[in-house]
Parts: sequence; structure tokens; C-alpha cells
Amino acid sequence: MSATKQLKNSVILVFLLAAGCASNVTVENPTIPAPHIEKLPMDVAVRIPAEFHNFVHEENVLGRETWTIDLGAANASFFEQLFGYMFENVIVIGPDENALDHTFDALVEPTIEGFEFSVPNQSKTDAFAVWIRYRMQVFDSVGNNASTWTVSAYGKSQKEGMGGSKSLQRAAVLAMRDAAALILLQMDKSTKIGELADGPLDLSEIEATADADAEEEDAVSFGIFAIGGIDEDTE
Repeated sequence: MSATKQLKNSVILVFLLAAGCASNVTVENPTIPAPHIEKLPMDVAVRIPAEFHNFVHEENVLGRETWTIDLGAANASFFEQLFGYMFENVIVIGPDENALDHTFDALVEPTIEGFEFSVPNQSKTDAFAVWIRYRMQVFDSVGNNASTWTVSAYGKSQKEGMGGSKSLQRAAVLAMRDAAALILLQMDKSTKIGELADGPLDLSEIEATADADAEEEDAVSFGIFAIGGIDEDTE
């Protein structure tokens, strides 16, 4: 074999090895089975921030393999579908639109606070796992911040095939569905969004609550810990 041919084969091998060390995962329009719940009788606006709609996570695992996970548009449409099951009327507002140009009882803005995943090489198991931490911010009809709620979700899928992209994709979808179940069951209780159907917040009550919270923080000096954090093992 000539030196030129050997060099050519070496270059091809390098490119093949490099290609094998990068995996791209795109979540494509997962759906939620229609839940058997009664919709809240209210008009809710959903504002999807640009960074939520375009969310892509890239990470190098153990210095050997780069994974790129695109939740983006699928995550946005997933939440639009979710809120459609929860509220009587839903309007979707673009990230650059003025929310006050629309009429609604409440506005919800979801964001992604954290995203983590593990692959078999890390966990020493045959499973892929995904953790997503969502932040749900709720505003009343005139723009007051009514509540903020953090939702931690988890998904796990056994390894299938050589690459594992499909398995990681499924783990991400299961994490999104886990979040959907929590939101369907607990959002009204956790955020009291249903109370906004009666009108915007009473600012005097907000100030009284803020003063009470400040006094409580002064009295408790040993800090706060979060229950159900993203690093918690939820198996």
C-alpha cells in the first residue's frame, strides 16, 4: 500500500471516529393522552420565551462523547397542548408581544431552570436518564407576579441499539410527561391560579404577605432546602 493511500485511509478513520463521538438527539412532538380532568373555567395566556422555544443542551460526557439534545419546539408545543387540557380557553403569546394587548385571567410563562442527563458509561447501568427542572411563573391580568412554582421531572429508558440516541430521546419524553402529570395534578393547588379567575390580585394582601414572609425569614436563620430537587434520585 502506497504512503498516499495509507494517509488517505488514516484521514477517513479519524473522521469516522470523530463522527462516532457525537450524538444528536431531537425530541419530536411528544403528545399527552387526554387526561380525565375538569378544565378550570378561565382564560389563560401562555407566553413561551425564545430561550424555551429554542432550548438545546450540549454536553461532553467523560471527555469522550458529545451529546446535543434539542427540546426546543417540541417542548413548546408540548406545553401548549398541556395547558389546552387544563384551562377553558388558552391563547399563545409570542415572546416579543405585549401581554397587556390581550385579555386574560392569568398568564403563565414556563422556563427551563435545569437540564441534566446520564448515559450508561456514566451510571454503569444499561439506562439513560433525564432530569428537567421547569419554572412556572404566573401573572394576573394586569401583570402582577402572582406565584412562582418549580417542577422537577425525571425520565429513564433502557439502552436500545448501539448509539443510544433513541433511548435518550425516550428518557427526555418521559421526563416531559412526568412534568405534565405533576402540573395537571398540582398546579392549581401550588400556584392558586384558579383564584385569578375572580380578578387581579389585591395589592394590599400582597404587601401584607411580603411583610409576613420577611418577618419569618428574620426569625429563621438556618436556611431553606428544596424538596424534590433535580439532583434527587426519584426512582
